[in-house]
Amino acid sequence: MRAELVEINGLAVLVYPADGPAYTERDITDVIGDALGSGAEWVALPVTRLDEDFFALRTRVAGEIAQKFVNYRLRLAVLGDIAHHVTASTALRDFVYESNRGRQLWFLPDLAALTTRLTPSAGPA
Repeated sequence: MRAELVEINGLAVLVYPADGPAYTERDITDVIGDALGSGAEWVALPVTRLDEDFFALRTRVAGEIAQKFVNYRLRLAVLGDIAHHVTASTALRDFVYESNRGRQLWFLPDLAALTTRLTPSAGPA
């Protein structure tokens, strides 16, 4: 199954399916290329599609991936349950909290939560 470009409240979002290989930092350039090629402003990537190193902040993978999205003026929404990762790492909990306060990288439970967050009345996107 391939990523699907959808419109959410006037924004182009490239939504990846939960099934498929996990992306490493190196592989994420393919995701960015797909997003740029499709005209997406946001990428919605399920947690199941991220390599476990993403959730271990000491590896710097999350920061490198986030920076790549910033460099290409794209935004990333990581969708799914990361409670077990957050419970195991105070640093990750803080990273998720700060990311969700910003406008570039969000950690959300599902596409419905992203849709709500991207609703104009819900605040700035």
